[in-house]
Amino acid sequence: MIKVEKNEEIRVKVGITHGDLNGIGYEIIIKSLHDQRILDLITPVVYGVSKVASYHRKVLDMNDFNFNLVKNADVANPKRSNIVNVTEEEVKIDIGKSTSMAGDLAYKALEKACQDLQENHLNVMVTAPINKKNIQSEDFHFPGHTEYLAEKFGSKDFLMLMVSNNIRIGVVTGHIPLKDVSSQLSKELIMQKLRIMDNSLKRDFSIPKPKIALLGMNPHAGDNGLLGMEEEEIIIPAVKQAFDEGIHAYGPYAADGFFGSSAFTKFDGVLAMYHDQGLIPFKALSFESGVNYTAGLPIVRTSPAHGTAFEIAGKNEASPESMRAAIYLAADIYRNRISYDKLNKNPLPIGENGGQNGDQ
Repeated sequence: MIKVEKNEEIRVKVGITHGDLNGIGYEIIIKSLHDQRILDLITPVVYGVSKVASYHRKVLDMNDFNFNLVKNADVANPKRSNIVNVTEEEVKIDIGKSTSMAGDLAYKALEKACQDLQENHLNVMVTAPINKKNIQSEDFHFPGHTEYLAEKFGSKDFLMLMVSNNIRIGVVTGHIPLKDVSSQLSKELIMQKLRIMDNSLKRDFSIPKPKIALLGMNPHAGDNGLLGMEEEEIIIPAVKQAFDEGIHAYGPYAADGFFGSSAFTKFDGVLAMYHDQGLIPFKALSFESGVNYTAGLPIVRTSPAHGTAFEIAGKNEASPESMRAAIYLAADIYRNRISYDKLNKNPLPIGENGGQNGDQ
């Protein structure tokens, strides 16, 4: 059982899934944990394969780094980077290639980490990038981590939130074809995402009165109906309802001018109407340092804001900045939740709330 002490003394136990073993997952994990100062704040527990980790460590020529092999998270050494084997079978490594074995092991790591979160053996989870195709099976039939975790932890209301320093961009419609965005967009859906973002900014990011900007769906935010009616019929009514509920929402703003003029810096959060509308500017501004955070879950989960990067796997070219930021953000959010819940007397136990491209 994880003991919670005074907030400033909390050592956060972070479960890290290895993702696709043929991608850059191990490289960015090892590089992130190589700096021993990270152990002053967290206890890392990697869910993967120790022999695969050793292979990647040798490729990186990091002879001064080793994982501490443990049977489970409960016996993790707080002064070491720990690893839990998710299989005892022989593993074939095919760097830079998508294989069914890699997909199966990515799923097993995810399942084990989720189980430990549910049983309160971890505080938070950080997921290294998966290949969304090879992981598909009877057990995993989701577009990515976000949807899988939402079902796993019983959350119907969730929000993919991209975070980098003071930039926080969420999307109303996520992993769906662009042609389906208009038909799926509704005032009710926007309000659902706005409520999640507003609550997350307060509880997870310690912003007492967050300001949220909504982007228009069409060019020039519809130009008063000339280029589309979604703004007039859906988005503006949602903004008005949000204010009636005490949520400080503004817009809709034309996306190009909003980011081109740096207007986004005046807001605590930005809600885009569809995936690329939010993620293209986010990655242009924060490609290496970006973090994917799933808001609205009862647990804390973050991930680097990039994919498996098969094309540079095994070449010692991957930046660990996004993974390191994901680890620190997960720990920060966990601590923020504890402070917020104490202040607001939340009755939930702590254990229950607890190229490089693509997103999970």
